[in-house]
Amino acid sequence: MPSSDPVLAGLSSDTYIGFDFGNKKIGMAVGQILTKTASPLETVRSLNQVPNWEKIGQIIAEWQPDGLVVGVSRKADGSDNIITPRMLKFCRQLNGRYNLPVFQVDEAYSTFEAKQMLYDEMHVSATKLWEVQDQLAAQLILQSWLNEQ
Repeated sequence: MPSSDPVLAGLSSDTYIGFDFGNKKIGMAVGQILTKTASPLETVRSLNQVPNWEKIGQIIAEWQPDGLVVGVSRKADGSDNIITPRMLKFCRQLNGRYNLPVFQVDEAYSTFEAKQMLYDEMHVSATKLWEVQDQLAAQLILQSWLNEQ
């Protein structure tokens, strides 16, 4: 429900959704500029390597973000790796479908970091790790972007 206070009504929520794109799963996180914090949200399974746009759309409709942040991986020398073109296509599709700004962030090692954190520090089982690692990677991607704002 919109605020009845005219000052508050004009303010955006400054909410952003982060994505860790993968061919089989897409991790999602949510964060706010004001608090500069990101939290894991959900892992959306892709269907035959096609993003589940219905589920992604539901989440975007629920959170009403001001923008989207996508981790894009590249080789150490900055050139594209095998999945970079698919990640860039995903960015274009997000922008086209939801008419929101899409910010790209270097996601070098975010999934690796997420796995290490879950396994080493939190002692999460391999099965549970597979379910949540992408959400945590999305959180790390979004958090790095929020920190720069």
